[in-house]
Amino acid sequence: MIIYTIGFTKRSAKDFFEALRGTSAKHLLDIRLHNTSQLAGFTKRADLQYFLREVVGMQYHEISALAPEETALKEYRKGKDWAKFEASYLIAVRQRQVERQLDISLFEEGAVLLCSETTPDRCHRRLAAEYLRSGLLPQAEIVHL
Repeated sequence: MIIYTIGFTKRSAKDFFEALRGTSAKHLLDIRLHNTSQLAGFTKRADLQYFLREVVGMQYHEISALAPEETALKEYRKGKDWAKFEASYLIAVRQRQVERQLDISLFEEGAVLLCSETTPDRCHRRLAAEYLRSGLLPQAEIVHL
């Protein structure tokens, strides 16, 4: 089983959808806090649902339980304290008991976690994937697209 992750910033639509097409995943899990903003471009929620279905044959799922908290995200953007953000995010997902809310069959059929950051190193999609692997999906491999 593979947990894929992808960010859309600094990617063309072509590159983004080709990367998704290159996986065997059937589901895109949108774990962004703000997925309706004009800054989301071609990944704005309503547009993305259509593009995923028509371009790559994937289903869209909004998974707000894996999104960061607004205050923690604002603090990180202001102070750039990644360690503090990471700790805050992990506390939040544990408190939300995310693993009880997710349908494991999505991962069995193949799932991609979507966020906005270009790379996964300082992005909550990496933290989410690692959290899921540490509990719900211990045999999963994580692949960042």
